[in-house]
Amino acid sequence: MSIWTRISDALGALTSGESLTEVFERLRTPPQRSVAFAIAVIALGAKMAKADGQVTRDEVMAFREVFQIAQEDEAGAARVFNMARQDVAGYQDYARQIGRMFESDPDALLDLVEGLFHIAMADGFYHPGENAFLEDVATIFGMNPAQFGTIRARFVPDSKPDPYKVLGVSSDMPLADIRKAWRQQVRDSHPDKMIARGVPEEAVRLAEKRLIAINQAWEDINKKAV
Repeated sequence: MSIWTRISDALGALTSGESLTEVFERLRTPPQRSVAFAIAVIALGAKMAKADGQVTRDEVMAFREVFQIAQEDEAGAARVFNMARQDVAGYQDYARQIGRMFESDPDALLDLVEGLFHIAMADGFYHPGENAFLEDVATIFGMNPAQFGTIRARFVPDSKPDPYKVLGVSSDMPLADIRKAWRQQVRDSHPDKMIARGVPEEAVRLAEKRLIAINQAWEDINKKAV
C-alpha cells in the first residue's frame, strides 16, 4: 500500500464523520506518524497556497517536488490535495494537532515549516499573506522568532542572506562554536536521521535546500575569519 493510499484513507475518514482529533490520534505512532507528517504538509500547504489569493501551478509543482509521486499515484495525490484544500477545518486546527503530535520532536516541526516555505516561494514571490500564515503556524508550533527568522533567511531572498541568521548563531560567537553549530545542523539534516524521526522518505528532500544554505553560510563566515 503506497503512502498516498494511506493518506487518502486517513483524510477520507474526515468526510465520514471522524473528527480531525480522532484521525491524528490514530496516526500518533510510527510508521503511521509519517502519514500524519505528510498530511500536515498537504493540508497546511494546500491552505497556505490560497493565502495570497490563488493557487498557482508553480505551487502545486513545488508540492510535487517535496513528495515523489509515481504515475500510478498521481490521481490519489491530486485527490488528497483537493480534499485538504476544501476541508472546512481551519489551518490552525491542523497546526495544533500536528504540533501536539510532534511536541517531543521539534525538529520534525522545523522540517514541516521548511516544506511550507518551499511551497510559498515556488512562484518567486513571498506574499504578506503567506508570511502571516507561516508566522502563525510557527507560533502554534512553539517556535520562537529567532528560529522562524533562521528558516526565513534560508528561503526568502530579501537581500543576500545573513550567514549568521542562516545558521542561527550570533556574529560575536567564537569561530569554533559556530563550526560546532554548523556541524550539528549537517548531522541533523542527514536523511537517515530524518527518517528515524518519522519523516517520510518522500519528504527527506526538504533537507537538500537546508544543507546547501547552511554549508554556504559556513563558507561565507569562514572566509571572513581568514
